[in-house]
Amino acid sequence: MTSTHEHEGHLSPDDFQSGDRPAVPAQAGGNVDKIRDILFGAQMRDYETRFVRLEESLLRESADLRETARKRFDALETYLKQELEALHSRVKAEREERSETHRHAANHTKEIHESLLAKIRDLDDQTSRAHHELRNGILAHSKHLNDEISRKQEEISALLEKRFQELRHGKTDRSALAAMLSELSLRLNGEFQVPGAES
Repeated sequence: MTSTHEHEGHLSPDDFQSGDRPAVPAQAGGNVDKIRDILFGAQMRDYETRFVRLEESLLRESADLRETARKRFDALETYLKQELEALHSRVKAEREERSETHRHAANHTKEIHESLLAKIRDLDDQTSRAHHELRNGILAHSKHLNDEISRKQEEISALLEKRFQELRHGKTDRSALAAMLSELSLRLNGEFQVPGAES
């Protein structure tokens, strides 16, 4: 047995698969697997155990990574939703504030416009009244002047007719003519009153 194990300690898998090894009887084929299992079985089982453990470790780490990534994505999604909602709220508030400011400005502008229109209407009314009163005053003054001029013309015409009649019925001298011309001048200046005209 000792010589057999010492001989087996010098074998390798390549030795069993070499093409120039001595021919082995067919009944020794089953012994090859046993020998291989004796030589490499423990090592292969150790490798398999290590591979199984490594696979399990990789699966656990992969699951952990997936879970961590999922949590981070969930946290990121929650954060983005909150930021979007906050941004939407700010935009909505600013829009409402601008709308309210626009409404106030529009109302203020409307009030100013209505106030200006009212003042313009009042000014038009005052101008129309003043124009009407001025026109009536001018017409009244013009009528008064026309009446006064007509009266003066009638008085002068009557005086001239009277003096011409006096000249036809009697002699006149220079003093009477001077008096007549003086009286005519005074009447033209409005300083002479015809006797009996005041009554």
